[in-house]
Amino acid sequence: MRIIRPEDFLTQPWKNGGGITHEIARADKDGALLWRLSIAEVASDGPFSAFPGLSRILTVIEGAGLYLDTPGGRLDALPLQPLAFPGDLQVASRMIDGPIRDFNVIWDDQRLSARVTPLDGAIPACPTASGRFYALLALTAGFAPLPAGAIGLADQFEARPIPGFRALLADFQTRL
Repeated sequence: MRIIRPEDFLTQPWKNGGGITHEIARADKDGALLWRLSIAEVASDGPFSAFPGLSRILTVIEGAGLYLDTPGGRLDALPLQPLAFPGDLQVASRMIDGPIRDFNVIWDDQRLSARVTPLDGAIPACPTASGRFYALLALTAGFAPLPAGAIGLADQFEARPIPGFRALLADFQTRL
């Protein structure tokens, strides 16, 4: 397992001044983004950056959440409820009750599939398979050697109960 600690994240302020992004990890292929993991600190209401040709899953990890106003209606980004939507969707966000932090998975849907699953008290079996990899964001301590706030990248995880451990598991599979 490759461990990436918060102090190793690449931090950048948003161009619109409404927040900060901590890029955790990314992969590019043929000069284009293949996938990216990040944590955003949203401090004000405002538009989302567009990621044309990509897909996105946003999961609120701190705070009450966001209302995402889109041309097709409102989406609710609520705590620990992964919300998938197209990366080029026009989104204007409104904080529900103050600032939030969210975990973002952005990927090229033509080359990969991705999903995010909240974990509470156990890690499920995450088997090795061709073209499959996982990212485990520890929201609490309890899974050594992964400290709270860090992310572990791996080709597999063994199933195990870990009382009190909370995390988000991103599961990627390359498309053939």
